Amino acid sequence: MRENSFKMTDPLGVPIHVYEWLPEPEATVRGIVQIAHGMCETAARYARFAAALTGAGYAVYANDHRGHGQTAGRVDLLGDTGEDGFYWMRRNLLQLGGIARSRHEGLPIFLLAHSMGSFLAQKLMCEEGHEEYAGFILSGTNGPRSLLRLAETLAGMQYKLQGVRHRSVLLNGIVFGPNNRSFSPIRTAFDWLSSDPEEVDRFIADPFCGAICTTRFFRDFFRLLRDIHSAETLLTVCTAKPVYLFAGAKDPVGMNGQGVLRLARIYRERGIADMEYRLYPEGRHEMLNEVNRAQVTADVLDWLVRHLPAESLLLQPTVH
Repeated sequence: MRENSFKMTDPLGVPIHVYEWLPEPEATVRGIVQIAHGMCETAARYARFAAALTGAGYAVYANDHRGHGQTAGRVDLLGDTGEDGFYWMRRNLLQLGGIARSRHEGLPIFLLAHSMGSFLAQKLMCEEGHEEYAGFILSGTNGPRSLLRLAETLAGMQYKLQGVRHRSVLLNGIVFGPNNRSFSPIRTAFDWLSSDPEEVDRFIADPFCGAICTTRFFRDFFRLLRDIHSAETLLTVCTAKPVYLFAGAKDPVGMNGQGVLRLARIYRERGIADMEYRLYPEGRHEMLNEVNRAQVTADVLDWLVRHLPAESLLLQPTVH
């Protein structure tokens, strides 16, 4: 696998850090996978998964969202995506998708989005630009949740009282505090991410992971979560593209699988005929970092190859 990185400048002049993982020069590229990472993490954490993808013949692109990783640039700048940040994160995804397609002309591009990234993708599936993707893979995602209006109101009050860049321990506790309740014994505050302690420790040791976000971030995040499952938004969801949902059956973000099942049902009711999902028993939030990640990765690769266009299937990756 060849690893590169570069900066793309978005329409507001913000430099967005991008990771590019490519098959070896002699290998055939038959598709593109773009990755949208989750909240309070970085795209660099997907290098191992990218190695499996490049080995199967895919070019892989992933940017650090605004307020995350090398796009933030410094630890003290993590957790604030700026004004209209969730809108601009979606625009950045579309911008990177365009760059990836220009570098691999004629090849299909799939968007694989995890957790917060999956909520950005759910909104993208209802907006102009979704037609550029050959399909969507949502990891660690969820369907409609209750109390979001109350959470948004609380975030708005704290936003006004303590400022847009206030690091909200209160809102962080509301979002992440309950996530460990189903697990025992508890070793760290992030045990809910994976049952593999080494993966949890890597997350904790990474200075660019686990930041407490600002009031502005949480206000806009709750607003997005309400919007993506509103009746008005769901009327515009693309139905012609395949969708694959996968999650751990013990992922608190997906309400132990129930939220994922509800989302699958909603998408089928809206008319998405090619809609698959998979729940992994005992799996937690980051299935790509779980103890059975090899099987999870193999399942993603199987879905991808089944959804490649016929001309791409003829481009068999080189086996080393």
